[in-house]
Amino acid sequence: MSLLVVGLSHRSAPVSVLERAALPADTQAKLLQDALAAEPAAEAAVLATCNRIELYADVDKFHAGVAELSTLLAQHSGVGLEELTPYLYVHYEDRAVHHLFSVACGLDSMVVGEGQILGQIKDALARAQELHTAGRLLNDLFQQALRVGKRAHSETGIDRAGQSLVTFGLEQLAARGPVETWAKGKRALVIGAGSMSSLAAATLARAGVEEVVVANRTLERAERLAAILSEQGGTGVSARAVPMDQVAHELTRADVAVSCTGATGLVLTADAVAAAVEGRVPADSRPGDVPAQSRSGSAGQAAQPTVADDGCPVDLTAAPRGFSVAGEAAVAGMDAASLEQHAAWVDNAPAERRDTAADPRAEADAIAALVAAASVTGRLPERRKPVSFAGAARPAVLALLDLAMPRDIDAAVHRIPGVRLVDIESLAEASADAPMAADVEQVRGIVSDEVAAFGAAQRAAHITPTVVALRTMAADVVASEIARLDGRLPGLEDKQRAEITQTVRRVVDKLLHAPTVRVKQLAGEPGGAGYADALRTLFDLDPQKVAAVSRADHVTDANDAADVNGENRENHQNHQNHENYDPNRGRA
Repeated sequence: MSLLVVGLSHRSAPVSVLERAALPADTQAKLLQDALAAEPAAEAAVLATCNRIELYADVDKFHAGVAELSTLLAQHSGVGLEELTPYLYVHYEDRAVHHLFSVACGLDSMVVGEGQILGQIKDALARAQELHTAGRLLNDLFQQALRVGKRAHSETGIDRAGQSLVTFGLEQLAARGPVETWAKGKRALVIGAGSMSSLAAATLARAGVEEVVVANRTLERAERLAAILSEQGGTGVSARAVPMDQVAHELTRADVAVSCTGATGLVLTADAVAAAVEGRVPADSRPGDVPAQSRSGSAGQAAQPTVADDGCPVDLTAAPRGFSVAGEAAVAGMDAASLEQHAAWVDNAPAERRDTAADPRAEADAIAALVAAASVTGRLPERRKPVSFAGAARPAVLALLDLAMPRDIDAAVHRIPGVRLVDIESLAEASADAPMAADVEQVRGIVSDEVAAFGAAQRAAHITPTVVALRTMAADVVASEIARLDGRLPGLEDKQRAEITQTVRRVVDKLLHAPTVRVKQLAGEPGGAGYADALRTLFDLDPQKVAAVSRADHVTDANDAADVNGENRENHQNHQNHENYDPNRGRA
């Protein structure tokens, strides 16, 4: 069996694809169960964050494993396999271990060095253990990844190179200036009460905001977070909780809003945001009709020359519903069926309409592309390039930070005067230019060393059943010879028999000690698996007995993993690691 990871992340796929491929918790559970039911996989775990979706598995066939895992990701994400495949990456055996260890250290994060990924890896392992899809390999792998990540943060200055997405996002809203200066005295609205939202609320409180309002679907969780914020010494922040139906009202009072929920649809629409800033910006710059240039159409966005044309089966004159009232093209917010009707009408345009400024054929192609998007997402997404705010000059009366995947805030709000939006898409662009600390190279060295040590331990583990079977056979030979001696010398006294038995055992142990220790050392090296075959051949070991030892060991590990929790589970895994690999190396 061999480790395989198939996934996509912010490095391989655009945010629009990651957003559509996002996996809710119940979908992750179904994916794990289906992966385990697939023939090539014996173990499975899913690591799903706001900027990565990865499926780890222990497979017996590489090509079949890649095909099966890719298909499962496509099926459960709702993104077609043909569309998803170009964005997928595959890592196998040592490369897969190297990838996860790099992820755990923050080297593969959008913000290099951020530490929140450790909690997400821990959650992924806990989920796989709860569903009994993680066996010996994935338990060892994820536990060690957590230890490697902790080692990187304790032994190096990687924390200086990285930060949480929350801090990075707030820095972008502050035009990369001091967050404390920008946040002082502001009123903040935090939507959601999960780990990311809690981190955002705590960060804003420490930064000096005057008030934090927490909104959540479960009011009790919002109240608990608000109570924690109020009890924090030294911040002086006023914190209170409100139900989700109060978000629109609270938005009219807020200077900054952070949203990170598990919702599958929009939490803040463009019209809600426009209403929230109404009266807070100069009258001559309030949201109104879309400028002509934004209605003329562009690559990836449907044009709007046909709004007033007679004979169109779709009413394009009404304001778009459910998506954007702040400048999206006329087809924005339509469902797939209406878009298809409109596309067919445009495609069959009469000759006199073909001389218009926009090419009807090109418009039909654009609408067809939007139909495909709408049929998958249920709504028409905003299509734009990320906006950099480093040199933004216009004042913002409402700053929005969207850390959800899929997004919580309508991306069209970036065109509303007085509003500044930072989301995963714009963070990805900004992080590409972020400087990397010199400590990153040191962390890479730690990762390389740990990958080599983990590989050696796993290779050595494969020979353990053979060594156990060899020692069992030797013990059987000793017992048989002592029984034969008893038959030939029945008059032996118990003390004499015990001394002879002990002597024979010592001889056997001494003869086996050097080769078994040496074979474990050699098995830890690349290509060392052949030494197990040599032992089985030289000593004529029964393959079924060797396999029985492996099965018994695997069942014991699986039962133990299911019986222990938290620190007890980690301590148990430490105990299970092999003698040539120190699992506590570098632990803080």
